[in-house]
Amino acid sequence: MDERDALATLAATLPAAGDDAAVIDGLAITTDMLHERADFPDGTTRETAGWRAVGASLSDLAAMGADATCAVAVYAAPEFDEKELAAFVRGASEVCELVDAEYVGGDLDQHTEFTTATTAVGRVEEPLRRDGAEPGDAICVTGELGRTAAALRRFAAGDAESGNDLFRFTPRVAAGRALRGHASAAMDSSDGLARSLHQMADASDCGFAIEWDRLPVHSAVDAVAESEADRRECAAHVGEDFELVFTTPDPDAALAAVEEAGTAATVIGEVTEEGVVADGKPLPDRGYTHG
Repeated sequence: MDERDALATLAATLPAAGDDAAVIDGLAITTDMLHERADFPDGTTRETAGWRAVGASLSDLAAMGADATCAVAVYAAPEFDEKELAAFVRGASEVCELVDAEYVGGDLDQHTEFTTATTAVGRVEEPLRRDGAEPGDAICVTGELGRTAAALRRFAAGDAESGNDLFRFTPRVAAGRALRGHASAAMDSSDGLARSLHQMADASDCGFAIEWDRLPVHSAVDAVAESEADRRECAAHVGEDFELVFTTPDPDAALAAVEEAGTAATVIGEVTEEGVVADGKPLPDRGYTHG
């Protein structure tokens, strides 16, 4: 089985699973695992790795509209280097501070490959879900898309400084909180915009129609994209941007609430009865897959 087949199998037996985080009696909890081969290109600093790993879990809380409380991490490596370990903790702590949460430690282990598993905990009484979108709702995204695609190409080109800068992101916890009462459905874009739309369409039993020209694409993409088709690939399919994808019956109110929380959001299309299309053509269900 690939990752998606495995998740589908688990969902059949775990009723609390299926959204970006599990919510039990107001407690939101989520966990992620990243490892060097698949998630941290050559040149990624341990500080960036700590930031990004913990940020990924905080992003899951954001997608649920939760207040972030704390995070922990497992740090596994072939050997423990004092400076690298301190840098990881520094990055993890800094990203927590951005969302008024606290990094409270975790566990250490030796492993043949640098690997980290992170867990974030938060609170929310009425969480945002993936299954509430209705035809006629607006489809929106926070921030800008393609940041990670641009980072990967900067790393590949040997520009580790730019790659690390682009790899560090602000989890949209404040925006997720602001969307409570405004969003009909939401999730984060860790698997890419296209795959997120397909997942939300399946969960809500509806369709999505977006327009390419309306996508907010990060300026760094323009410096690395080789064509318009490549630019769209970066924005919609590479994934790991950790923005929020959400639907709302009142986009003016929702966008105003997100802006007041300190983040921009953009309407990119409309919820329909069926199908996932961009400019009227089928949008492939292709995105990031953990390998």
